[in-house]
Amino acid sequence: MTHEVFNQPPPLVDYDVSADAALLAGVAREGAPWAVGDLHRLGKLAGTEEPQRWADEANRYEPRLLTHDRYGHRLDEVEFHPSWHRLMSVAVSEGLAGSAWADDRRGAHVARAAGLFVWSQVEAGHSCPISMTYAVVPALRNNSDLSEMLEPLLASRDYDPGLRTPATKRGLLAGMGMTEKQGGSDVRANSTTATPGGDGTWRLRGHKWFTSAPMCDLFLVLAQAPAGLSCFMVPRVLPDGSRNVFRIQRLKDKLGNRSNASSEPEFDDTVAWLVGEEGRGVRTIIEMVAMTRLDCVTGSASGMRAALSQAIHHTRHRSAFGRRLADQPAMTNVLADLALESEAATVLAMRLAGAVDRGEQQFKRLAIAVGKFWVCKRQPVVVGEALECLGGNGYVEDSGLPRLYRDAPLNSIWEGSGNVQALDVLRTLHREPDSLEALLAEVTGVDRRIDRAVTELRKIPADEGNARRVVERMALVLQASLVVRHSPPEVADAFCATRLDGDWGHAFGTLPASVNAAALVDRAAPA
Repeated sequence: MTHEVFNQPPPLVDYDVSADAALLAGVAREGAPWAVGDLHRLGKLAGTEEPQRWADEANRYEPRLLTHDRYGHRLDEVEFHPSWHRLMSVAVSEGLAGSAWADDRRGAHVARAAGLFVWSQVEAGHSCPISMTYAVVPALRNNSDLSEMLEPLLASRDYDPGLRTPATKRGLLAGMGMTEKQGGSDVRANSTTATPGGDGTWRLRGHKWFTSAPMCDLFLVLAQAPAGLSCFMVPRVLPDGSRNVFRIQRLKDKLGNRSNASSEPEFDDTVAWLVGEEGRGVRTIIEMVAMTRLDCVTGSASGMRAALSQAIHHTRHRSAFGRRLADQPAMTNVLADLALESEAATVLAMRLAGAVDRGEQQFKRLAIAVGKFWVCKRQPVVVGEALECLGGNGYVEDSGLPRLYRDAPLNSIWEGSGNVQALDVLRTLHREPDSLEALLAEVTGVDRRIDRAVTELRKIPADEGNARRVVERMALVLQASLVVRHSPPEVADAFCATRLDGDWGHAFGTLPASVNAAALVDRAAPA
């Protein structure tokens, strides 16, 4: 025999993805202890082999655009692999789409965020339409008639794919169309026009540059009305059963997120309904954007956790130079450092979900943008370092790490890139100074190291040139306050010593000798 397999780790299967100490403590602390049983059930499903196969197939067999049928009629449909639909069905049935808005239990939004954190570790691409469906509800409430009709279906736990009249379906999915090719994040440069139809509807004409999940049932879009940029609801199918004009010009050929179709739709006399006040479209749709930004934080924390779990699992089953990799001090230091980053992201994501659940308007207005900037920036470097822990095995598609790596930068781009988030924070600081005090009240008096960091933060000029520096420090003091209050002392001390006091190098794996690295790895190991 020339081929004998040994010293290779077994697949990471049949484990409970939700068995994450930081996550479970956060769920209970933020008001959803009642959800822990369901979370474990979902976590055990996520840890089995079959959903991992769905994830691979949904990305390997990418969505296919069908512009016309065999006779030349416009279809403008996207065909997905069956595994995409299986992933979607679990997500909707588990309440990860809009159902939290119909759940009056305390902690409903926390439970939903925790479920998204767990299930997104299986596959991130399908969480896009799930997130948009969740996020559309508060914005849609700016039109009471539409909300009354559509919200129960958006909150449904029935996954009912296919383009049909919304009122005839068991459940609906929603998306959004904001950006255009000439403006990107500068949505006020949008050129799509909206003209009153004379019957209570509007007619849109224009082209959108990035509209993901085009098979959703309805979309919130921005267009220029006579009174200025306004928000509209565009259904794929009209109440009479006819297809609305939604011409899909092409699907994007993306770096990652390949299971999820991102399209360029064209509107031409497309029927739409006004949502919110004419001329106040940004203010209306920003309610949706705030919720999708929350999911960007949760999704990035989820991606970090998935990569960390693979790295710990591999290094605990792989030996080199006479010892397990995980037991070698250099590797232990790397894993512990990654575990710190993952835990801080997780506790922040749960805190933000709790703020949404409790309606902490001032805190969440600033903290979600701060968290979105920082946690989404950290995901690519965490996943890259975790991939390296697997060596060459991590660079091979079968490991799943390349897909995680390709997906990692996306949350930092979606819903406003880093500069957009940083400038949004600056605007909030200037326009709503009470929001800063609400955030600092969360962190002040918790630990002398944090107080010292807050003092330094206040000295940084809050101008555009320092925008990223300001937001980065805000994120770190907020994360530090959370781990000091809610994580074990070895986690809190290590985080403050490295992220606040500067006893840290420029790469992961440079924790000081005072850190109990083995304990951090044990805490983060997949169960």
